[in-house]
Amino acid sequence: MVTFACQTREKNTMLFRKIIGYLNPASFFKKSNGNFNLRMMHGINKISILMFLICIVVLIVRYLSRS
Repeated sequence: MVTFACQTREKNTMLFRKIIGYLNPASFFKKSNGNFNLRMMHGINKISILMFLICIVVLIVRYLSRS
């Protein structure tokens, strides 16, 4: 049972590290390899993930303020 909890915690931290690394402001303006379309696709994906996370925070704040 302990190993299952440790594995779940490690997977969660790995997921959060990937999200934070992907949304790192330093990587927004980094010149990456690939063509223009690929860079634009990644930029739009970063913007949509950031908007999603902001909306989740707003929903949590609104839920907690109603209690």
